[in-house]
Order: sequence, then C-alpha cells, then structure tokens
Amino acid sequence: MKPPKILYVCQSCGATSLRWLGRCPDCEAWNSYEEVEQQASTGAKPRRATAVQAMPIASMQSPDYVRSKTGMAELDRVLGGGLVDRSVVLLSGEPGIGKSTLLLQICDELGKSRKVLYVSGEESGG
Repeated sequence: MKPPKILYVCQSCGATSLRWLGRCPDCEAWNSYEEVEQQASTGAKPRRATAVQAMPIASMQSPDYVRSKTGMAELDRVLGGGLVDRSVVLLSGEPGIGKSTLLLQICDELGKSRKVLYVSGEESGG
C-alpha cells in the first residue's frame, strides 16, 4: 500500500495545494492552509490510453476559415490569405516603423464593407 498523499487545503474556500502556502491565491486568506492526508485509492487499475494511428499531414482536412482581404497583397499572403474573422493578430516592432499607419490602412479598407474597432496600446520604456 502506498503512503498517504499529503495535500494542503484552505479552510476558508477549499482550494488545494501540494505545498503549504502562507496566503491562499483564490480567496487571499492568510494562514488558512491545513495539512490533510489523502489515502491512495485501492480500486480498479488505471486504464491505458488508446493508441491513435498517425496520419500524413497532407491527408488531413483543415477547417475552412472565413478570411477577409486587407487590401494589401503581401500582408494577405503573410496572414495565409487574409484576416481570419473573430481572431486577434498582434503586430509589434520598433517605434516609428509604421505599425499604426499599416493598421489604419487596413481599417480603412475593411471599414468599406463592415464596422471596424481599432484598439491600440503602448508599453512605456521606463
């Protein structure tokens, strides 16, 4: 028989941890973790995972995504045919390289046929 497994349980919210914590990350209570012994189950043996036959990638079907052309052939090529609806693309680069200009041009093109939301953020250097 295996030795009991030691768990630590928060007495305030029931969160568990493999080690004692001074503050519960879930409910933020201080010194609320108590040591609890958990007996290993002596029931059925664990089941093995079933093997799956490997397939060549060329024979696999990929899902069809609705893509929107940006109006810039090179960007559409890089994005695999255009922007995928309901997706997010992160654009990064050095300051002044033209990220905002590029995005505003894309918004202008897409805005001709749909509503566009442009969200921008900056990270400070200091």
